[in-house]
Amino acid sequence: MSQRAETDTETTTGRGGVVWALVITSVAGFMAALDNLVVTTALPAIRADFGGEMHDLEWTVSAYTLTFAVLLMFGAALGDRFGRRKLFLVGLAIFTGASAAAALAPGIDSLIAARAVQGVGAAIMMPLTLTLLTAAVPAAKRGMAYGIWGAVNGLAVASGPLIGGSLTEHISWQWIFWLNVPLGLALLPLARLRLKESYGNGAPLDITGTVLASGGLFGIVYGLIRGNIDGWTSVQVLAGLIGGGLLLAAFVRHGIRAENPMLPMRLFRNRAFAGINAASLLMFLGMFGSIFLLSQFLQDVLHYSPTEAGLRMLPWTGMPMIVAPIAGYLSDRIGGRPVVAAGLALQAIGLAWFAMILSPDVSYAAQLPALIISGIGMALFFAPAANLVMSSVRPSEQGIASGANNALREVGGALGIATLAAVFSAQGGYGAAQTFVDGLQPALWAGAAAVAVAALAALAIPRRSKTAVLDGEAHEESRELIGA
Repeated sequence: MSQRAETDTETTTGRGGVVWALVITSVAGFMAALDNLVVTTALPAIRADFGGEMHDLEWTVSAYTLTFAVLLMFGAALGDRFGRRKLFLVGLAIFTGASAAAALAPGIDSLIAARAVQGVGAAIMMPLTLTLLTAAVPAAKRGMAYGIWGAVNGLAVASGPLIGGSLTEHISWQWIFWLNVPLGLALLPLARLRLKESYGNGAPLDITGTVLASGGLFGIVYGLIRGNIDGWTSVQVLAGLIGGGLLLAAFVRHGIRAENPMLPMRLFRNRAFAGINAASLLMFLGMFGSIFLLSQFLQDVLHYSPTEAGLRMLPWTGMPMIVAPIAGYLSDRIGGRPVVAAGLALQAIGLAWFAMILSPDVSYAAQLPALIISGIGMALFFAPAANLVMSSVRPSEQGIASGANNALREVGGALGIATLAAVFSAQGGYGAAQTFVDGLQPALWAGAAAVAVAALAALAIPRRSKTAVLDGEAHEESRELIGA
């Protein structure tokens, strides 16, 4: 064993602990995931204070999504190289400071800039939450730990509109950002004292791969976000999509040929890794786009306030807190593949149910079964999906795997909002209530179809017993110790 590894073990064994690791990584993950959608219900209040066109307000959402998506893998690579706990603290500090800057922003431009910096901090912090949690939890207990982590993160993604709407309605929109500051300040000393340091394989940083991946993802996500605003045939949108696609193709080629690539393409030869990443992208495509439109339906068509709309979505958004730990337990017992596939199938059924019963005066009782089914499906997906990602690669590559999976989820979310919004605009619009419903129904069918394809991708993951997983991990850890 290397001297650095010995030092880490000696100095951190007494500080670690599964509970502390779970609390710290779950809260940090909640903060980063929450900021994906928390701003959406606050946009009218921000516009009332700062003015500006809708184009400017769009960037308060997309500035965070863009920087988060394009820098996730780089953040994971930095953690593997320089220390995951150390870089987690750096990312957390950046995110906390940028949250305060957003709350204090004097105008729309400074708010957009603060949101972009928030995305940088989240991109460093978020992928390291899973690798730090994995390092602290014994292999036999990881399913349950991932279940709790997944419950908290799933709740953050889905409850962003509720939290943002409630704070905006009852206090002020600035508090959607102030909320992060005390949490971040509390986590910084706890993470320094209670988390164990860990490293990846020590390979040199892949600057070429980082530039290609960041540029490619930026171009594609930018094109998807701007498509409905500037037109899908506009020069800037086509340049983003085509240029981004070419850069990602070069990134794939680099990942095949380079000696130490940031994301080795050989990982995708593993059916488990390829299948769960395809399922994750499609799941977020259908879920993000649907939540984005349904939250507006509840407010614009059914005339609920932001808080009322969020409360009525609790059977969907709150279900992960109840079901995800159970899903983690089930994944330990029977494997993650059937649990993930079942969750995705239920999520697709829930979205299709919504599409079938929608009308300008639909009752809440008619919506409730779709909300419950969608919530159970979401909860069954999150925890086992994390387990499948982390167990499909060697321990030394878990940082890379986490960054890639989170990046694909973010890209899926941006693609979902852009795609479902395009379907909505083509078939309906923001006019009369029936016009809104005419656009929303086919958009939800598109979301349901995407999640159904995700379920098929999950079924393509090979069966693997719990014993095989643990034996493989033990063999890998033994081989690393012998070779160190």
